[in-house]
Amino acid sequence: MTKRISLTQHLIEQQRLHNKIPSELRLLIEVVGRACKSISHAVGKGALGEVLGSAGSENVQGEVQKKLDVISNEILLEANEWGGHLAGMASEEMETIHPIPNRYPKGEYLLMFDPLDGSSNIDVNVSIGTIFSVLKAPDGMTTPSEKDFLQPGTKQVAAGYAVYGPQTVLVLTTGDGVHCFTLDREMGAWVLTQRDMQIPADTKEFAINASNARHWYPPVKRYVDEVLAGSTGPRGKDFNMRWIASMVADVHRILNRGGVFMYPADAREPDKAGKLRLMYEANPMAFIVEQAGGAATNGDQRILDIQPEKLHQRVAVFLGSKNEVERVTSYHKE
Repeated sequence: MTKRISLTQHLIEQQRLHNKIPSELRLLIEVVGRACKSISHAVGKGALGEVLGSAGSENVQGEVQKKLDVISNEILLEANEWGGHLAGMASEEMETIHPIPNRYPKGEYLLMFDPLDGSSNIDVNVSIGTIFSVLKAPDGMTTPSEKDFLQPGTKQVAAGYAVYGPQTVLVLTTGDGVHCFTLDREMGAWVLTQRDMQIPADTKEFAINASNARHWYPPVKRYVDEVLAGSTGPRGKDFNMRWIASMVADVHRILNRGGVFMYPADAREPDKAGKLRLMYEANPMAFIVEQAGGAATNGDQRILDIQPEKLHQRVAVFLGSKNEVERVTSYHKE
């Protein structure tokens, strides 16, 4: 039987190899991993746990919150408050930052998360997930404010996501490749199941919400028209389309077999730069995708280079197989 490597062992070995995971960061990642196990457990109970349906409230984005959105947010806040690794947290579900209560010691990291991504899929039993991003608190910071969180994605020290699907998996990067852990439900342990995941540079698969086609700007329309024309069109090959409406599930597929994921800005709200949140979704996913050899842009520039201006800033996203991301980005620049 092959030796099973736990999340903790993997993180300690990575620290010995690359010296990028101090013990505080390792403990923080382990706590996030434990919180994701709890969320997986709540998701898995479904109707039996009375967790399905709407919570009857709205989040800061004006989106109707599902019960599991609220539960997942609480699980992540409570799990991470007391450990002493964090100076503060920010969540897609909360208007402003969540400082660490005074009764607990404070650490040197900032944690951001989308507690339950793809929540429109909760009630129909399709894969959903959690996305998280870790930053270092600025030097000399005593009490965190929103502006301490407004760091470009290049400053992330760790990022990851969990997918609650047929298996529960945790995908993680600390800046030295991307690794995948599967939850052993009997043991309650994260076990390393894929090392150094790589996204192929070329692909025949794309993911976009085609129901918005009439609102797309010309570069996106051109790109999609070309791939839809297939082997008789300018691309000379047939493409497949996928759209799960759950970013974690779409990105996980791309990490495993390639593809390009697109969530562009469109003409419905010309003043909005996009739909997805830079800090909670785009930055962590861009870090993971780049670490796996892919690319991630907003159509104009690398996502990780964007200087955030506000906590809930939105952004257009094109990520996945490098050559396709570069192509659709070049159409925006023409």
